[in-house]
Amino acid sequence: MAPMDSIISITGLSKSFGRRKALNNINLDIKKGEFVAVFGPNGAGKTTLLKIMSTIINPSRGSVLVNGIDAKKHPEKIRGMIGAISHETYLYDELTARENLVFFARMYGIENNNIDERVDSMLKSVNLLQRSDERAGSFSRGMKQRLSIARALLHQPEILFMDEPYTGLDQHAAANFERVLMSTGDSDVTRIMITHNIERAFELCDRMLIMDRGEIRFDKLKTEIESVDEFKEQYLSIVEKDTDAEGISNV
Repeated sequence: MAPMDSIISITGLSKSFGRRKALNNINLDIKKGEFVAVFGPNGAGKTTLLKIMSTIINPSRGSVLVNGIDAKKHPEKIRGMIGAISHETYLYDELTARENLVFFARMYGIENNNIDERVDSMLKSVNLLQRSDERAGSFSRGMKQRLSIARALLHQPEILFMDEPYTGLDQHAAANFERVLMSTGDSDVTRIMITHNIERAFELCDRMLIMDRGEIRFDKLKTEIESVDEFKEQYLSIVEKDTDAEGISNV
């Protein structure tokens, strides 16, 4: 049984792909409204964990409860609770910004008489209302990412999953992404972000996790960490030296 204040509760979670073990006996509870940042080298199991939590793939063993619902038994009930942002925008380039959001609003089951108001509200929140009738394919990387935030938050999800959302963004676009991310989400929205970007994540999150070789090797509240430099030292002490270059970023 999940703790009363947990929105996600993971117990004994393992996942193997053939002979390769991607996750090994993960136990994790995430509270409603937490912003959790997950770090680790490539191949640590971060994306696999996110995909299992978002019901894209099933675990080999163990359980995931989301709001008390078993993710394996009732994935359809969970999918309406979550939004997803990644380096892939999941937008249709041939459609306008408005058409993209209307399409996803219908997919999310938003009632027809509420769609226009909700779409306009989200376009305004990401500063794209004036560009709403332009094709998404004509947008810059940063604009597409802002539109993908609107797409992910359109149905007011309880949980937001982010997998390397900074990929391809310059400093200005990354700062805009963070502003939009923090201003459009309700304080009760639970955010889980996979990133190599320690500097930026440290500013945003409440809790820091480090994964390596399919296991959670570090899990602390940010208030328990003295500084970002201390966290970097912890990271480097956990992750093997030959993965340091690809596992950590200051951008």
